[in-house]
Amino acid sequence: MSDINSMKSNMEKAVAHLKTEFSKLRVGRANASMVDSVQVEAYGSMMALKEVASLTTPDAKTITITPWDATVISEIERAILGANLGLTPINDGKLIRINLPQMTEERRKEFVKQIKKYGEDAKVNLRNHRRDTMDAAKKAKEMSEDDQRRFQDEVQKVTDKFTAQIDELVESKSKELMTL
Repeated sequence: MSDINSMKSNMEKAVAHLKTEFSKLRVGRANASMVDSVQVEAYGSMMALKEVASLTTPDAKTITITPWDATVISEIERAILGANLGLTPINDGKLIRINLPQMTEERRKEFVKQIKKYGEDAKVNLRNHRRDTMDAAKKAKEMSEDDQRRFQDEVQKVTDKFTAQIDELVESKSKELMTL
């Protein structure tokens, strides 16, 4: 049973990671999490943007980035451009402003494809955890065939539950994106 609990824990992490990936997507509303993990070269090392600046969203279409040290503002701007997020930073010397453009129908469809890809990656992750758990059970010779069959059924039920959860997340995020 501890194998199933371990598998559940790993699957929960996969779903949490998917939610994090979704929060980074630029889907019409400004959200600081879209840029907070951008890596900035500051003070001789790579740091997350949220570690060197304050991130705010004054309105639905704008993200403002206020560095705690004005000397890193050009590095922040370079890092945002280098992250290929499709965002253009505007540097006024004291802070960086990012205005999100209105999304076109074509761009929305690209994002839906990306959402589905993230969902499929998460499902692959689930299947890998299921396979690892099943393999570990097969190697443990102390199980009878009936017990192994019951264990496999239980593992499959858990996997199906998490797969349905991922499908639901992908569907709701796609719907949200297309109705903005």
